[in-house]
Amino acid sequence: MASVDECRAALDRLAQKLADNADDVHRKVNLERRLVCHVTDLQVAFRGRLHNGRLLDLTEGGDPEAKITLSATSDDLVAMIDGELAFATALANRRVSVRANPLDLLKLRKLL
Repeated sequence: MASVDECRAALDRLAQKLADNADDVHRKVNLERRLVCHVTDLQVAFRGRLHNGRLLDLTEGGDPEAKITLSATSDDLVAMIDGELAFATALANRRVSVRANPLDLLKLRKLL
């Protein structure tokens, strides 16, 4: 089981990857949304916001106003971010769940 610090570090890596490709991400997705990532086995959540192709303001804690919610175990979260677990596979096998409106989901899948 990955620790809270390992999950935070993985989310920071994801934020950096998005920042490094922000123009391309913004063209593909173009979402301005608050989001939450629930790490189910650690009973912790992280919140942030998508803005101009970047993942900003990452901090620990939930956000009841978030429009996108992802839930996964710590190991699956880290594996997905590090490219060791395909998001589509994790979703199909119910290792990860995503709540968002259907239009947002269609836009987000362009990042896969």
